[in-house]
Amino acid sequence: MSFRKDFMWGAATASFQIEGAWNEDGKSPSIWDVFCEEPGRIEDGSDGKVACDHYHRYKEDVKLMADLGLKAYRFSIAWPRVIPEGTGKVNEKGLEFYSNLVDELLKYNITPFVTLYHWDLPYSLQIKGGWLNPEISDWFEEYTRAVVAKLGDRVKHFITFNEPSVFLGCGNLFGVHAPGMKCGSRDLLLAGHNVHIAHGKAVRAIRELAPDAQVGITLATMPRIPNGDMDEKAAYDIYFSCHKPFFVWSDAYWADPIVFGHYPEDLVNECKDIFPKVTDEDMKLISQKIDFIGQNIYQGKYEEGYERPRGTPHTEIGWDTFDSALEWGVKHFYKRWKLPIYITENGLSCHDWESLDGKVHDPNRIDFLHRYLRGLKTAADASCDIRGYFQWSFMDNFEWAKGYNPRFGMVFCDYNTLKRIPKDSAYWYKEVIESNGENL
Repeated sequence: MSFRKDFMWGAATASFQIEGAWNEDGKSPSIWDVFCEEPGRIEDGSDGKVACDHYHRYKEDVKLMADLGLKAYRFSIAWPRVIPEGTGKVNEKGLEFYSNLVDELLKYNITPFVTLYHWDLPYSLQIKGGWLNPEISDWFEEYTRAVVAKLGDRVKHFITFNEPSVFLGCGNLFGVHAPGMKCGSRDLLLAGHNVHIAHGKAVRAIRELAPDAQVGITLATMPRIPNGDMDEKAAYDIYFSCHKPFFVWSDAYWADPIVFGHYPEDLVNECKDIFPKVTDEDMKLISQKIDFIGQNIYQGKYEEGYERPRGTPHTEIGWDTFDSALEWGVKHFYKRWKLPIYITENGLSCHDWESLDGKVHDPNRIDFLHRYLRGLKTAADASCDIRGYFQWSFMDNFEWAKGYNPRFGMVFCDYNTLKRIPKDSAYWYKEVIESNGENL
């Protein structure tokens, strides 16, 4: 079966990680702008004020995407650039940037995939409670309407949220990401429900304003991989288990309400005394039909009792590699939710630098991508409905609390000169795209 003839081969970025122009043309601070101001929060003491300066260099970057053969580009919108106070007056200059970006992409026949929320909440809303304030679902709907009214005539793929497990888990449970909070289960359940309601209201708004657009959500996931001591069913069951205190990391917690119309029963029973009030109207709103589900997959996980061998390959950031992570992530998700799937992020950080010959050689990335994409091809051959693959990332960028040390890009960015250099892997990926993955 292999990959579909219309398979979307692309790359992805996020607004805060590449745009810079942190206070230009009416943009207000996000929670990440404020988080970066606090000493010790970012490993290398850096911030996103300039980043890759994509805000000013987007035409150059899109031309490079076209030169490298990308068919699609997933990017996110900065909420504080569009509505600086989070609610109220729309900043037309901010919206115009994204409109111009979309036009530039379409000029080169690159399909835009827009993520509405990739973590840069307006700070003005954080001081009102952020995701703990039930009013945030209305604020998010208002923001969504502003974006879709401007872009929905040309953008046909929208993603409501990127990795809610991470922005709540790292930002509101562990406190290592913005806004740096450490909440208990009661507050996390409330915040999670507010995110679900916001998702539902955003889907409703997109359906109304861009009825021919496709809508989905992207989850960060670490697939459970069967091994010699455990069968596929056991891996599947543990993969989708959901219990406190780490329920926010469960894919079932995020997708079951959307697809099945209810939260996981085990969690509801376990947390019945602290679970927020959920009405039938809430669940009807949350469980509106979506068209696809996005998976961000970097690692996998074997079961307890199975130890990874010493010297297991790992990336610069310290993440172990799992050749079959994409295969099993897709197989498990498709078995459970029967929705078309996009791999919305996959890639690795390497110790990349400009060599004496002026090029950036990254053989480890090529090998990693080759292995993972073979696994994805196996899932496609198994009749899973896989629609596209977005490499993370198009360009080296600000890697959140890690700063600028990890380099995930297929394009090297010299942060001093802002020069872009396609790495060897970018040219390898171009050949994969040209063959629609037949050369894997």
